[in-house]
Amino acid sequence: MATTHNKSRVRTESLTTLHWLAVALVVVTGVLHVYAGVVEGRPPVALAGVGYAGALVLFLLNYRRRLLYAIGIPYTAVQIPIWVAVKSEYTTVGYVDKTVQVVLILVLVVLYRNYSD
Repeated sequence: MATTHNKSRVRTESLTTLHWLAVALVVVTGVLHVYAGVVEGRPPVALAGVGYAGALVLFLLNYRRRLLYAIGIPYTAVQIPIWVAVKSEYTTVGYVDKTVQVVLILVLVVLYRNYSD
């Protein structure tokens, strides 16, 4: 009987505390983006949150994690000046999200530099 390997399996055994911190930060900013996008009626903001969810799925499936770090840095960084430029009213949710994003960028830089997974 032939054994098939399921390549679309969640792989977390190699994750460190820093990886899990990145996961938590991605979840927080993703949820905040979807929430803000729905509440404010701004589909592009909600779509950014969906982008984080997609990246998280790929990450948990162990799909080219180092590439995800490299893409995640500018993906997250570009949202900060866009938020400053387009917002006319700043909320606590926005400030929390941008703080989370700054920390996420720093974590992604460290992951990119230190892990070749």
